[in-house]
Parts: sequence; structure tokens; C-alpha cells
Amino acid sequence: MAGTTPPTAAPWANWAGNQRATATAILRPTSLADVTEAVRAAASDGDRIRVLGSGHSFTAVAVTDARRMELTELATKVRVDVDRRLVTVPAGTTLRALNDLLAAHGLALPNLGDIDAQTIAGAISTGTHGTGAAYGCLSTFVEALTLVTGTGEVLRCSADEHPDVLAAARVSLGALGVLVEVTLRCVDAFVLLAHERPAPLRAVLDELPALVGEHDHAEFYWFPYTDRVQVKTNDRVPADDRPLPRWRAWLDDEFLSNTVFAGACRLGRAAPALAPGISAVSARALTERRYTGRSDQVFCTPRRVRFVEMEYALPRDALPEALDALRRIVDGLPFKVLFPVEVRFTAADDIWLSHGHGRESAYVAVHQYVGMPYEPFFRTFERVAAGLGGRPHWGKLHWRDAESLAAIYPRWADFQAVRARLDPHRLFTNPHLTRVLG
Repeated sequence: MAGTTPPTAAPWANWAGNQRATATAILRPTSLADVTEAVRAAASDGDRIRVLGSGHSFTAVAVTDARRMELTELATKVRVDVDRRLVTVPAGTTLRALNDLLAAHGLALPNLGDIDAQTIAGAISTGTHGTGAAYGCLSTFVEALTLVTGTGEVLRCSADEHPDVLAAARVSLGALGVLVEVTLRCVDAFVLLAHERPAPLRAVLDELPALVGEHDHAEFYWFPYTDRVQVKTNDRVPADDRPLPRWRAWLDDEFLSNTVFAGACRLGRAAPALAPGISAVSARALTERRYTGRSDQVFCTPRRVRFVEMEYALPRDALPEALDALRRIVDGLPFKVLFPVEVRFTAADDIWLSHGHGRESAYVAVHQYVGMPYEPFFRTFERVAAGLGGRPHWGKLHWRDAESLAAIYPRWADFQAVRARLDPHRLFTNPHLTRVLG
């Protein structure tokens, strides 16, 4: 089939470098027909396929020693309906490319996370999210999708056609088939006013309902070994009348947040005893700022310092207890933590395997700089988060299995029924999916 290359041409590693694989074949379909041909060939040979996005998941969700499919050359037709505010794009399109496409048509996605390198398929399949009390994960913007199932059938899914498949496939870990195109509901392009400021952790927790409820988007970062956080809010405004000067953007987002922070992390890795001091300096290095900008350019920031991450979606009222436990965990570790902890908020949604299914959530993301020990830290906090009813982010490290996950997703059995129907021979599985989905 078109675009097939031997595995030695491109051994794969994810962005963080903690997952690596060599496939038996690398498939690069250019058309829907190529995808269906590849799926049927793998099924006929009794082999498996995993679809690769941009490698921004920290788990082994994309790892395969069988056939690997990359969607970067898949060319389905791009359709933009400005009047209905709908866009249909190939599933391998990156969020960055989608944002530029939408901006050219006076449109935007209602919300985004802070990284725009993911493909559309990868982002929605793992439940990628931003922050904002009125917004669910990015999958909630999906109006329709086209899926090639494990039998080679092409399903076009929407609220009117195969609605059960749409409910399952909007967050599916790639377990139901190959997403080839996605239709997303957009909004008119908008400008955000960003306000970033340091604050004491206790004051932020005390004002949390107002912080989350009175701003379109709110989040904060806690710096380990301190009582300091960096608060970020983004609110819609009518005009881009306060752009961030180029020198300030370079100073804060490139030099301090990437170049200087990378150096500080390398120093902390070489001399762990310095970590609390580094964290204290980091907590005060980024001063208060306000600026306006195009929505996606405010939401998304460059991330060049490599790390590994685990993130849990918790019932929102469990956040203070979780953070109290997390502070004790960090203080008691036999090694140091070099990255801040990120806290975000989302609305409830109805997607079967969404972390936010049926409840408002607070997301707590713990990170560690590459090359530093992390598993005891992550596992200990995972026990706390699981005890509070937490759901692990599908694209971030965790150690849960299908049995424990089934108990916290009310529509788990429905998802499994759709999976059994669409991929009866588990063409799209791998060891990671076997562990987390069964």
C-alpha cells in the first residue's frame, strides 16, 4: 500500500523519550482507500495496527511491535462551513495547523490546552483538555467523525448516524478503529485577556470558587517546597488592544520558562539538594503580567523542557484534600521534585470514557524532569487520587488496570460492547490497551 516503509527507516520515541518502539512496518496512507486496505490486510494476516499521533502521550498507548500507521500524509477534504461554524479536517491534522486554518476563516476552537503539537485524533482519543468551568475536554467539540473499524468498514458517525459509536469514539484511546476525519464545532474568533500573577497557595484555595466561577478560564501552578503558586486567568474581551511586547514574550516564555528553567532543572538533577531553592526562585521569577492576544496564541505556549507527567481528574470538592496530601508526599520523598504542579478545571460532559464524564472536575498534574526518579512519587499520589474517586488522564502515566477503571466509568460496559462490535479480533490493541481496557 502507499507509503509503506521498513521499520529501520524510523524507530520511534515519544516526545518525553520514555516510550520507544520499532514496528514491523510503517504505514502512511494517503487516502481513505489506503486505510481500509491496510486494515483488511492486517486482519487477513492476523496482525495488529496502532495509529501514531505526534507522540505527546506519556503512556505506551501508541507503542507497537506490529504495524504502525501514521496519518501525516492522509489527505481527506478540508471543509469549513463559516455560517454553521463547523470544520472538517483530516484526523492527522495538528492543533497548530487547525488553529491557523480557523483563524483564516474568522473562527476558533472554544478552548484549548497549553500544547498545540498534538494531532486532532490523538488529542480527542486521550481526552486532552484545557481549563474553564464551562468547558469539557476537546472531544466535546466533536460533532461527527469518520472511522475505519477493525473489519474494514467505514462508519460516518454523528448524532444522527451511529450515535453510540460517536459517544464511544470521541475518547477511545484508538481502540475502536482508525479515525480518518473529524468535524468540530467552532465559535467566532475571539481575543483573550490573560492575567498571570504570583499568589500564596492558601489564598488561592480560599478564593477558589470565585477564581473558577468568575473567569472564563483559570488555572494555577504550585511550586513544590513553597507556599507559592502562579495563577493564570484568561477572559474574553472585545479588542486585542494590549498585546504582549515581543521582548516580554521572549523574556518570559522563551528565556525564563524554557532556557533558564531548563538550566535550573539540569542543575537540580546534578545537585538535588538545591531543588527547594530552585523552586523558590522559580516561584518568584515570573512576575505579574496582563496582555491580550488571539485565543489560541494565548492558550498555547512553547514547551521545550522535557518531562514526564501523571494527571488525575478529581471531583472538584476533593482538590484541597488532594493538595494537602500531595504536599506531604513531596516533602517525604527520598528525592526532589523539580517541576511545578498544574491544577486545571473542567465542566461535566457525557462522553463515555471522558475523565469528566458526569461531574465537574479539578485536574492535578504532577511532573518530573527527564532523567529524575518519578515512579514512587507518581504511584504514591495515584493512591491518594484513586481514593478520592480520581480518574487518570488517558495520555499521562498511571498504573490503573481495567478492573479498577471499570468501577469509575458508568458507561464502561457500553464502551466495551461497541469495541467488541467494531474490533472483534482486537486488531487495534497493544499491551497497554490490554491492561487498561481489557
